[in-house]
Amino acid sequence: MASPMTPGGDDELLYEVRGSTGWITLNRPQARNALTFGMYQRLAEICGGLPPAGEGPVRALVITGAGGKAFAAGTDMRQFRAFEKPQDALDYEHKIDVVLGAVEACRVPTIAALPGACTGGGAGIASACDLRIASADLKFGFPIARTLGNTLSITSLSRLAALVGAGRAKEWIFTARLLGAEEALATGLISEILPDQEALAARAAELAEQLAAHAPITLRTTKEALRRLRVEGAGAKDEDLIVEAYMSADFKEGIEAFLGKRKPQWRGR
Repeated sequence: MASPMTPGGDDELLYEVRGSTGWITLNRPQARNALTFGMYQRLAEICGGLPPAGEGPVRALVITGAGGKAFAAGTDMRQFRAFEKPQDALDYEHKIDVVLGAVEACRVPTIAALPGACTGGGAGIASACDLRIASADLKFGFPIARTLGNTLSITSLSRLAALVGAGRAKEWIFTARLLGAEEALATGLISEILPDQEALAARAAELAEQLAAHAPITLRTTKEALRRLRVEGAGAKDEDLIVEAYMSADFKEGIEAFLGKRKPQWRGR
């Protein structure tokens, strides 16, 4: 049964568990789901608080936007009016780095289901997810060079560049243009295009169920290894991840299931 939870009675970010899938919905459709600082904080709390698959009911997480017209149109710009000193800017970008870091390091696989507009902070969240699928009306980008005139942190830039390459990242930001779904698919930013929001939600649920059925330790160690590779480079350490996988009960189960020609029963440990 779904169990909705909202931050402190606020309904701007919704979270519910449906079977083995957690669903986060950015819920300000009247503002194209532009994110408030409270929404960012709640997103980080949920992603950072989920236990590894096998230690809790959630084995995959979907993040999407309400209303059918947007995933998220960036940060709510009205909040920037209070910025008066250098520390305000530094604190904001640090906050964003912490939030997106929590999304990226979430201990279950994450799927960004992108309906319509996905810009600025919304594009940052999508970039921090493991998989991205989109409706046919996707508009993705960081148009800050023609809107706010701010900048992205090196952490956010490195995450985008790791997905699509530094050349594309620079061209998208410099031209301030928004990508459509076909170009996003061609560049590898998204993996699938769905015709509308209904089909997008259905595919997200199906994909989450598929991930939930796979070996949790394989998925968890792979995403952590790729995170370390992005942050630390090719010299990043991986011994703990290799030991975790090969010494797990799941690995022994996988061997016996394969040899016994049966489906493995993954436990996440």
